[in-house]
Amino acid sequence: MKANNQMRIAFLSRSANEGFARIAVAAFAAQLDPTVEEIIELKTAVSEAVTNSIVHGYADTIGTITITGRLYENGKLILTIKDRGKGIEDVKQAMEPLFTTGNAEERSGMGFTIMETFMDKVRVTSKPGSGTTVTFTKYINSKE
Repeated sequence: MKANNQMRIAFLSRSANEGFARIAVAAFAAQLDPTVEEIIELKTAVSEAVTNSIVHGYADTIGTITITGRLYENGKLILTIKDRGKGIEDVKQAMEPLFTTGNAEERSGMGFTIMETFMDKVRVTSKPGSGTTVTFTKYINSKE
């Protein structure tokens, strides 16, 4: 199925850009006439993925985060959030609730769990030393 519309943005892995990413994706998804709840869920999942790239992928360095979005006729939205940071050694373990490689006092280890709660599908691919790609599928205003 061919996308009706698509977008791509890239920005530096600075925490100030997390809000930009949330708003940009919400504005793009607005074409599907989402509910307020759907926008909140989308913005929260994007926030978690971008924050993971900043905090874990790039840690104390600055790199580029790229978000690609595609809209389909049936209300399907596919978002891909990609970094070229340090990558994840064990994706399955990283997706376990409460698991974190960061400071346990500052990080809850719930990022992937939150993403999975708010999106219809979440796929994570990663290669140590090459970065991580998180792909979300969300059906907006749809019965699917």
